[in-house]
Amino acid sequence: MAKRKMPALNTSSTADIAFLLLIFFLLTTTMATDTGLSRRLPPPVDEEVEQKVEDRNVLVVLVNSANEISVDGELVQVKEIKDLAKEFILNPENKPDMPKKTAVTIKYVGDIEITKQHVISLQNDRGTRYAVYLDVQNELVAAYNELREDLSKKTFGKSFEELDTDQQEAIVECYPQKISEAEPKQYGLTSGGTN
Repeated sequence: MAKRKMPALNTSSTADIAFLLLIFFLLTTTMATDTGLSRRLPPPVDEEVEQKVEDRNVLVVLVNSANEISVDGELVQVKEIKDLAKEFILNPENKPDMPKKTAVTIKYVGDIEITKQHVISLQNDRGTRYAVYLDVQNELVAAYNELREDLSKKTFGKSFEELDTDQQEAIVECYPQKISEAEPKQYGLTSGGTN
């Protein structure tokens, strides 16, 4: 009896199928992305130099464990934070209970009054939802961005993004981002309360 040859399987398209499956899974799979905040750390403070900030120069934004937001002790909604922060940073009416204005001369901008000593203190409870914390952060950063954008258009007639590096630095010098983040504490369910 003669040996019969077994027919071989056609594997020429196997590589093509594997490649198509690989592309399919790459396109349909969602990749986890890290979310966070990009921040530039301030320079180290000389321990011998004790810095005291007047109360009028500090805007306290507190997010408690019930995700309630208070600005200087008053309950507010997230959407109100940006406008409150802008008013605090600008102090347009030169109110005595808001940051002190200082006249300065800044290259490219000229003579301008700014609240040089202002600080926004962001504090949150250990039980604060991260999404709420991020929303508050975004509103505070948006306040600075809008102030910079307005000054760019007023001074140079164009958007902040369209300015060259020196011009952008001049605008940032007028409105430096001063957000101080305190270590989370256990504040309780009501603004300013303790457990």
